[in-house]
Amino acid sequence: METPPELARGRYDLVSATIRAILEQIQAVWHTLSAESIEEALQGEAGAAIAAAALSGQFSVADAASAYIAAQMAAQGASALSDAAVIASAFAGIAPGGGRLESLLYLPAIGVRRRVAAGLPPEEAMIGGLVDMSMYTATAIADAARSADQVAMATTRSCVAYVRVVQLPACSRCIVLAGQIYPHSEGFLRHPRCDCQTLPLAEKDWPDVPTPEELFAQLDKEQQQRVFTVDGARAIRAGADIGQVVNARRGMDTVHIYGRRLQVTHEGATRRSVYGRSRSRAGDEMRQFAGSRFGQATSRRYYRSARSPRLMPEEIFRLADGNRDDELRLLRRNGYIT
Repeated sequence: METPPELARGRYDLVSATIRAILEQIQAVWHTLSAESIEEALQGEAGAAIAAAALSGQFSVADAASAYIAAQMAAQGASALSDAAVIASAFAGIAPGGGRLESLLYLPAIGVRRRVAAGLPPEEAMIGGLVDMSMYTATAIADAARSADQVAMATTRSCVAYVRVVQLPACSRCIVLAGQIYPHSEGFLRHPRCDCQTLPLAEKDWPDVPTPEELFAQLDKEQQQRVFTVDGARAIRAGADIGQVVNARRGMDTVHIYGRRLQVTHEGATRRSVYGRSRSRAGDEMRQFAGSRFGQATSRRYYRSARSPRLMPEEIFRLADGNRDDELRLLRRNGYIT
C-alpha cells in the first residue's frame, strides 16, 4: 500500500494533469481568436467553450476528492467511512473568492483591450490575454480541488487535521507554510497560481513532509534570491526565521449580509451569467453555457438561477467553529454534500 505522502503526490499529479489538459483545450480555442473581436468572441461560442472546459476541469478534480481522502485514511490505518457524499458539481462554475467562473474568464478580454490601447501590437496583447486566461483557469481548478478535499475531510470523522504539502518550484508565501498542520476545518491559504495541496491526517503529527527550512535548502542561491529576494535569502542563510522574513497573507473576497462579513458565492454557470445572457439573446435557452464532459452534455444543474448567496466551504467551517455536526449540516444545506 502506498504511504500517505505518495498518495498526496498522486493527488497533486492528478490535479496538475487535469489543469494541463484543460489549458491545452483553451489554448486551441484562443488561437482562433483575434484582438479586434475578443470581447464578442468571449461572449459567444468561443467563450462558452472556454468556460465549459474550465468547468469540466473543476468537476473532474472535485469528483476525485472523496476517493483521495478515503485512501489517505485507510493508508493511515483509520476508518475511511464517510458521513455524506460530496457533490462534485457544487464546486464547478465557482471562481476563487466565490464569484462566477464565467465572469472571471471574461476578464482576459478586458486585458487584451487595455494592452492594445496602451500601444502593444495585437499579437502581443493576445499573448498576454492567454497568460491571464491560463492563470485564472489553473487557479480556479486548483481551488476547486482544495475546497472539495476539505469538504471530504469534514465528512470523514477519522480525519482530524491536514498538513500543507508544497511542491517546488514555489513562492516564498507557500514555502513558509510548508509542513504546517491545521485542523481539518481551517481555511487553506492560497494565492493566484498556487498549486499546494492538502495531506489529510488521522493524527496531529506527521514527520515526513518537508519543512520550510528543508525546502529553502533545496534551492540554489539564485533560486533563493528569486523567491525570497536577495536580502531576504541572505537573512535566512544567516539564521533568520523564515516566518519572520515572509509574511504570508490570504486575500479572500467578502460581502456584507445582514450586518455580517461572509464569504459567499452565487453559483457559477447560470442563466444570469455573461455567457448565459449572450446565449439567451440568441434564443438558445436549452443550450446556455452547454458543454460536454466525458462525451456527454453537461446537466441543466449548471443553469439554475441563484436566488440567494451560497456560503463558501471555508465560511461554513469558520461559522461551525470546529463542530463537525454543524459543518455537515451547513455543507448539506448549501449543496456541497448529500
